[in-house]
Amino acid sequence: MPFDIVLPTVVTITAIAIVLLYGKFENKMKSLFEEKEFRIRDSIFLVIGMGIMVTIIAFAPQLAIQILFIIAYSFVLFLFTYIASDKWYLAVLPPAIFIVLYALGSPFWNLLVLDVFAIVFAVFVSIYMGGLFSWKSVLVFALLITCMDVIQVFGTGFMGDAAVKFVALELPVLIKVPTFPFEGAILLGLGDIFLTGLMAIQLTLKYDKRAGVIAAISTGFAFLLFEIALFHLEFARFFPATVVVILGWAAGYGIVRVKK
Repeated sequence: MPFDIVLPTVVTITAIAIVLLYGKFENKMKSLFEEKEFRIRDSIFLVIGMGIMVTIIAFAPQLAIQILFIIAYSFVLFLFTYIASDKWYLAVLPPAIFIVLYALGSPFWNLLVLDVFAIVFAVFVSIYMGGLFSWKSVLVFALLITCMDVIQVFGTGFMGDAAVKFVALELPVLIKVPTFPFEGAILLGLGDIFLTGLMAIQLTLKYDKRAGVIAAISTGFAFLLFEIALFHLEFARFFPATVVVILGWAAGYGIVRVKK
């Protein structure tokens, strides 16, 4: 029976890292945003904006996407490093390293380096935005972004078009990992990792770190089952992985409720 342990392991470890690191930066994030939280309306607008962005990327020239992403990515690297260290001369190092490696190209910018920068970006954004959501607003956000993902993958096809462009440009907007023991490779967008971390953070805030870790593990297990089905049925070239994230998180939430 073909299966893969690499992607589920990467998702699980990354989500656990997000939960643990958020605990270290929680007070700093709250003081930064002065205890502000997203309302349900804010979640709706955020999903609409993300859907519009996917559509724009599907039609935008590759050069424009490349320039805008490099600027945005470098800014996020600088911002989070500065928040963590309070030293600007340390904060400029991560974006400078990213720009230099990306500009040099192969062999300096390879698949491993791309995956590392992509995961770091997902971790930073999850920690940065994790405390902005309330329990209600994050549930609305998760439901709406899953609906948007399904529409953009199966309905418009724009999500697949955007993914193809990002792969061609070798931008760290998704991760590409080899499957093992089943031979091959699989892609996962950073939005799916971000949602995994975000939902795990919310369980941590509602209960404790153990609850967040349980959600991370259950989501990784959901990806394990999903890939088994994918390898057997080969039902789609692109699939809205947010569905897998939500199902995995729901299972983890159920486990936590039973334990409590």
